Amino acid sequence: MPLIGSLKTLLLRGLLAGLIAGLLAATVGYFIGEPQVDAAIAIEEAGSAAHAHAPDAAEGHSHGDDALVSRSGQKAGQFLALGLAGLAFGALFASAVNVARRFTSLSGTQLSLTTAGLAWTAIVAVPFFKYPANPPAVGDPETINERTWLWVAVVVLGLLAVAAAVAAYRALAGMETLRLIAGVAAFVVVTTVGYVLLPGVNEVADDFPATLLWNFRVASLAQTTTLWVSLGLAFAALTEFAARRSTSVVDKVPTAG
Repeated sequence: MPLIGSLKTLLLRGLLAGLIAGLLAATVGYFIGEPQVDAAIAIEEAGSAAHAHAPDAAEGHSHGDDALVSRSGQKAGQFLALGLAGLAFGALFASAVNVARRFTSLSGTQLSLTTAGLAWTAIVAVPFFKYPANPPAVGDPETINERTWLWVAVVVLGLLAVAAAVAAYRALAGMETLRLIAGVAAFVVVTTVGYVLLPGVNEVADDFPATLLWNFRVASLAQTTTLWVSLGLAFAALTEFAARRSTSVVDKVPTAG
């Protein structure tokens, strides 16, 4: 059954799905990501302490002393932060689905899952493989603005790559295999060109533990993937529930005999 409901209905559905997804992502971050952050902060504070006690060294800083919010507060606060982020992403997701349903014959569930997959590819996968997340103690504070803009640029690249793939896929309607090949090729070409043009960033110190860096990046990817997978599944489930409820109501309406 095609996606039904007004934009207002879809937005409410998206907000609920986004809230669920945000809280689930925060749960993953709490149990998987936070231990890696704690380990990275310990390395940062150990380095600051060693620097502070070095001869003629400037006064070091402690992450715990300088932080405006305690670590326990930060851990709990991510549930609020990701809950709000989920609400925002849910509203944007619902708006995108509302536009997309005018150009496809996919069912409501299929459209929800497809849109979530494309969003994950553009916003998570493409940026991750160019500029993977780094834990505390990694990165020069003086380059944070530059790195932020590079991340924004690679997100735009991901959106352009997905848009090119969808456009190529739709342009060859009626030729299923060829249109799939064209869509994948368009995505790969745009992504490759963008990766080549965007500068590389490598500010990881040689002595930083490789295992900790890997675990942090895996945890970061797991958290963001949980957000988008949960958003797509929750929106699809709510869509299916609404469709069944609508069908049930129609079936119960008495007909004139």
